[in-house]
Amino acid sequence: MGYLGGLVTPLLQRMARFPAPTFAAAHGACLGVGLGLLIATDVVYVAESAKIGSPFAALGATLDSGGHALFVDRLGAHKTLDLIYTGRLMSGTEAVASGLFSRVLPDDEVLQTTTDAAATAANGATAAFLASKQLVSRIRDERLALWESIEVENTAQAALCDTDDYREGFAAFQEKRKPEFHGR
Repeated sequence: MGYLGGLVTPLLQRMARFPAPTFAAAHGACLGVGLGLLIATDVVYVAESAKIGSPFAALGATLDSGGHALFVDRLGAHKTLDLIYTGRLMSGTEAVASGLFSRVLPDDEVLQTTTDAAATAANGATAAFLASKQLVSRIRDERLALWESIEVENTAQAALCDTDDYREGFAAFQEKRKPEFHGR
């Protein structure tokens, strides 16, 4: 059995950079590459009974696919190493309460809720969503300070002012109706 990191990393990078909102429903065990797929996704809804963690110590292996970075960023070093050293798996409820993912849902609702949220986003202001996705990635990856973040937001907002969706959104707001976005 060989290590798949060389194949998995480009896939995770492509997913994280995908130029549209991405959603994932997590049900069951989310470990290794499965966890990496969740990390590379914008919005993650997890079932209450999902299991998230790093059981790899029992295999003589280590957490991969971005798991260390996610856990340290959101849980801190102590909780990260506790999960790694003990192999304990968090429930979906605990993972969301710890800030790992977006929302916890009953097991029988997670897939439909995720599908509905993705459909809502697909019919929304996609140019604005892409701008927000890029902003969040840049703020996270470059660790931008507040004032730097405000500047890049201002630049993005100025560019969006020239889009049809921006004009439609403001017209719909003023006319008290639902906007009809077309991704332009």
